Amino acid sequence: MSASLFAIASLVMAYSMIAKRLSTTIITAPMVFLLAGFIMAKVNILPQAGAETVLHFVAEIALIILLFLDASQTNLAALRARRTWPFRMLLFGLPLSILLGTLVGVLLLPDWPLVAVLLLAAVLAPTDAALGQPVISNPIVPQRTRRALVVESGLNDGLALPLILLFASLTANMMGQQDQDWLTFGAKQIVLGPIVGAVVGYVAGKVLIWAKDRETTSEPYEGVGAIALALAAYVGADAVGGNGFIAAFTAGLLFGDVVKGRCKFIYEFTESEGQGLSWAAFFMIGLVLVPEALPHLDGKTIVLIVLSLFVVRPVAIWISLIATDANFMTRIFFGWFGPRGLATALFALVVVDEIGGEMGETILHIAVNTVWISALLHGVTAAPASRLYARLMAQRSA
Repeated sequence: MSASLFAIASLVMAYSMIAKRLSTTIITAPMVFLLAGFIMAKVNILPQAGAETVLHFVAEIALIILLFLDASQTNLAALRARRTWPFRMLLFGLPLSILLGTLVGVLLLPDWPLVAVLLLAAVLAPTDAALGQPVISNPIVPQRTRRALVVESGLNDGLALPLILLFASLTANMMGQQDQDWLTFGAKQIVLGPIVGAVVGYVAGKVLIWAKDRETTSEPYEGVGAIALALAAYVGADAVGGNGFIAAFTAGLLFGDVVKGRCKFIYEFTESEGQGLSWAAFFMIGLVLVPEALPHLDGKTIVLIVLSLFVVRPVAIWISLIATDANFMTRIFFGWFGPRGLATALFALVVVDEIGGEMGETILHIAVNTVWISALLHGVTAAPASRLYARLMAQRSA
């Protein structure tokens, strides 16, 4: 484990020294860290046994904290406005992506049970803003467009998670991997998780406001408290039989709604430490998961991934934005920049733990191959497509 952590720390340090220069090119951080991990695996620099332990640790911590931070930065009042782009993409686009992904899966995987196809479609639905960083951080792209992509990618993973857990429980029950009643198990996971998260997040938000008003805390301590809050929601939900990841997401929603921007740490962590955590997770995916997934990249899998990236999401987003003020180019832009990243890979790991067996491994391999292909395609197109979109929108305005 120490060798893996040393490699991650060294690579993060080295990349951070040239990150600004690379941000203007077609080379993105996920591409660099996935490739670095893959190369180290191939030359046997790091022991795989230790790397797998680090992967599960980094993946779980990353998912807990990033779910919490993404949710806590969401303006719930603005999201409730029914004609906003993020609301439509989340309310209609996400379910449509899962539905269309299921149709593709049924055609390409006829031997699979329907519930397993639904599970795969749900795992491939969430998007990751980190893979499109040159888009959301590019000031030439209209602010409304960038904000909509950030909100959508920040929330769709948390919203997809209950469905993933439900389908995973059904699949495990069908395959005889679970002894407990799947309905009871699924209900406890999906109901108790949000309850615990909502209570923890709301109470913690009120306590923070109370402490700030009386000046009994300061920003550095607030940061420690926010991270502890995410972990507390996870552990608390797990202790009562709920899902900790859903609890962390719900805690973030309620906490952010209560503090309403008064906890600067949330945004500062996402800009700095959150980046490092994301990079480390991509490195471990490249080190441990990509070498195992590549041999399973056959023709059928390639077709499924291509359809997921080029057809499923674009069509779902296009339909979801009907009757809004999103023009033709904006719908195309939103449809393409839905890269699959950490959420897809980490949820696939959760699925493997849940259902195991050959089915679980196959879903993991498809998910990981989708992630590295998406990292390449969306990374290469992010900067040039942003410039093209900005130019076309400027011409339209003129």
